[in-house]
Amino acid sequence: MYVGVDYYPEHWPKEMLEEDIQGIKELGANIVRIGEFAWHLMEPKEGEFDFSFFDHVISKLKEYGLSVMFGTPTATFPAWLAKKHPDILSKDENGNTRVFGGRRQYCFNSKTYREYSARITKKLVEHYRDEKAIVAWQIDNEFGHEGSDMCYCEQCHEAFQRFLQDKYKTIDKLNEAYGTIFWGQTYNDFTEIPIPKKTITTHNPSLQLDWARFRSYSVNSYAHEMIRIVRQYKGEHQLVTTNVSGGFFNKWFDHEENVRWLDFVSYDNYPVWGGLAEPIPPAAIAMTHDFNRGLLGKNYWIVEELMGAQGHNVIGYLPRPNQAKMWSYQAFAHGCTNMLYFRWRGMNKGAEQFCYGIVDHSNRRGRKYKEVQNVFSDIVQYEDVLQSEIKADIAVLYDYDNIWSWRFQQQSEGFDFTNELLRLYTPFYKLNAHIDVIPVNRDFAKYKVLLVPALQIIDQELGRRFTEFVENGGVLIFTFRTGLKDKNNNIHFKQVLPGYVKEIAGIEIHEVESLSVSQSVPIIGEGKYAGKRFNCTVWRDLITPTTAEVLYRYEDPFFPLAAVTKNHYGKGTVYYIGGGVDEELISEMAKEVVELKQIWYVESDDGLEVYKRTCGDKEYLFLLNHTSERKKFADIELLPYESKIIKVE
Repeated sequence: MYVGVDYYPEHWPKEMLEEDIQGIKELGANIVRIGEFAWHLMEPKEGEFDFSFFDHVISKLKEYGLSVMFGTPTATFPAWLAKKHPDILSKDENGNTRVFGGRRQYCFNSKTYREYSARITKKLVEHYRDEKAIVAWQIDNEFGHEGSDMCYCEQCHEAFQRFLQDKYKTIDKLNEAYGTIFWGQTYNDFTEIPIPKKTITTHNPSLQLDWARFRSYSVNSYAHEMIRIVRQYKGEHQLVTTNVSGGFFNKWFDHEENVRWLDFVSYDNYPVWGGLAEPIPPAAIAMTHDFNRGLLGKNYWIVEELMGAQGHNVIGYLPRPNQAKMWSYQAFAHGCTNMLYFRWRGMNKGAEQFCYGIVDHSNRRGRKYKEVQNVFSDIVQYEDVLQSEIKADIAVLYDYDNIWSWRFQQQSEGFDFTNELLRLYTPFYKLNAHIDVIPVNRDFAKYKVLLVPALQIIDQELGRRFTEFVENGGVLIFTFRTGLKDKNNNIHFKQVLPGYVKEIAGIEIHEVESLSVSQSVPIIGEGKYAGKRFNCTVWRDLITPTTAEVLYRYEDPFFPLAAVTKNHYGKGTVYYIGGGVDEELISEMAKEVVELKQIWYVESDDGLEVYKRTCGDKEYLFLLNHTSERKKFADIELLPYESKIIKVE
């Protein structure tokens, strides 16, 4: 098992190297991550490669028995390269060049940048292919982070037109798919097609979705080229990964495709960052872990785990004593097998002066140092538990085409896909059930329950797969706007909503309403829910049951139609939730579902997470107190932000 830190020895005087490595070793670490921002140090002038600095660093690390993850340095290119080849720089929507000075400001479609990236990556990996201390290569750094996945330069425009020509072959097929007859937008040639910069009103939704697909292709084709190079030149003992940053559903690339050729997924876990007064909710943090575990369908690493307060400009919340440790244990519970903390020491110069680390600028080994030390000494005892497979009976489905479709046509000013996913995820999380977060194209036959938030793009084949799942006894929970569109981002013609799943849902939807951010509508229960009242926000589908049972109805004299329904189909059950309903309503549904399908769960106090892991014939419970109050589970007391691993006897 690897536990360690992110270390930037190039930031400090050489005479501090020994002191640093001694301190890292005394933490209980056995690995460091280095190099991902050091291109200029490796190639100070074009074609003059010099790896002597890192030769020395690695030699010292080996003296202390430390292994290395080495980052290829393409996220921050040298100034000489930007000066000589300004075409490598990306442009924003207004045509402004993103000048040298930040990071990740390169254009993925720059042939020049690809050539230089390929060369430095090849030279670096070749140089260290036989270095036994290097156990893994990290490709680039946080692909697509901070808006770097979007570029509107001329190179991207031309590449987009070629992308469309390769896809549609003829301009007539594209015109038909897009419906360019609308607003007289018909093209005679692919060279007439714009990229969706600002215009009056808005661009064609089909064009916009293809633009998002092209952005994803641009990022992922670059990533895959770098992965191929590393694989070609690396040593047999060296593995390949890249570090996934947060906010995945707000990115312009498909993450499953991005990591497809990696040996393992790595994640940068920041439950709080600059400007936040408090961390994101525990369920939202847990979901990110389940998402990363779902990318390759196996356990993963964390290569940046927050310890100190963070911020490039505005600094955020300071994790309370043992809170960062608790977040670490939450990650271990959800499938993290190896962990590195960001960072060994806070930097006193440059843009990340306020990204505090294990050791702050005073160079004292204080509270945070001892906290990390405690994590490392304890968690290594549970290596077998952490390596064990996590089996979930519940899956949340997402589709990047669908997410991008929503981003281009928000429909309700209160809509946010991540919020809608969490609306379904959170009630099951609070029952401490195991949940996978996976792409919709994944085989979901093995699950008992599928949670499907706001999936407006459903074609006939996906409708068939959902039907088969329910016929075989599965439980499906859909939310509003399901089945509205086809894969060209056009509304299904001559189909009653929810399109290809209306039969299994047992409903029809003839009218809908978008709700403003300040608006909510009341809903009232029927049958066993009679008298219960909740609110609906964001949106409302006005549902007419065909075979479904009405669970809740809109309390509205003009539209007293169904808001939430339940339908039995084949051996299974389909719930349809017509809007952004209160969490309590879905919590009742969640408990009913896990009991019906005999899925393991355990109730715990709000803010107390209990995650079960099975290793061989033994069971362990990860107990995680996300609150500033004392909590109790069974007869076990947890202090504020305390975490424990309990073997079930």
